[in-house]
Amino acid sequence: MRFDLGELSLQRVVEQEIPFFDPLTFFPHLTADRLEENRSWLEPLALDPVTGLIVLCIQSYVVRTPHHTILIDSCVGNHKDRTSRPFWHMRDDPTYMRNLAAAGLTVDDIDFVMCTHLHVDHVGWNTRLDNGHWVPTFPKARYVFAERELAYWTAENAKEPIGPMVDSVLPIIAAQRADVVKSDHVLNEFVRLMPTPGHTPDHFAVALGRGGKDAAVVTGDLIHSPLQARYPELSMRADFDPEQGSVTRRKFLESYCDTDTLICTAHFPSPSCGHVKRWDDGFRFVPMD
Repeated sequence: MRFDLGELSLQRVVEQEIPFFDPLTFFPHLTADRLEENRSWLEPLALDPVTGLIVLCIQSYVVRTPHHTILIDSCVGNHKDRTSRPFWHMRDDPTYMRNLAAAGLTVDDIDFVMCTHLHVDHVGWNTRLDNGHWVPTFPKARYVFAERELAYWTAENAKEPIGPMVDSVLPIIAAQRADVVKSDHVLNEFVRLMPTPGHTPDHFAVALGRGGKDAAVVTGDLIHSPLQARYPELSMRADFDPEQGSVTRRKFLESYCDTDTLICTAHFPSPSCGHVKRWDDGFRFVPMD
């Protein structure tokens, strides 16, 4: 699926889209009654009616501007030791690279890789295994990391090794391919970062285009499910600061409610992109046709 935004274009590169997590575990403050109240509209796309699990899409966004080709988030990757997540452990799957090729791209075509944050499913394809060493997958790209985000996870990794840092982030630093920036960094007239903290300490979203109907925002993980649009204060299990995340989410949804800006989510089920509308005290995510 490709979206044209004036002088820009936007495409999804999907790695995986399956039922993943029990909703009452994924959202610790979600009650069984509230889940049942919303089941009819969540199923079958966002909630699998057979397993009862939340359906998530693991994907990147490719942005083509007049100046650069940008990859936003790099999914899970192959050959990574992820024992705590069996569905991501030691993957050897051609799907991601096949879908990148279907978008008309090779690894040499990417100028920037922007990681909205440094969780496992957003950094994996930063690197690939080459003769026992982790090397940048996109050899010509600069990798954009938020300064405080990188500092936090580097410090945590020094206490106890964190797999995604060891195999997908620190090798980029060692290869001198990283651009460490503030989370409000402006790349050019078409691309700027937006601080959206809460899910992680220095999470950012990426604002694209010149505005109006030719604008989009790639959300990263400030929101994971359409259920969080309906209830913006609903936090997910891995939020670093749930209260701050809730404030960020509501402010974001309020800002883009009933506007023409295309909202491009990281994990909503396909088509993942759409617009935000008012729904009582919350919001409704309306997917593109």
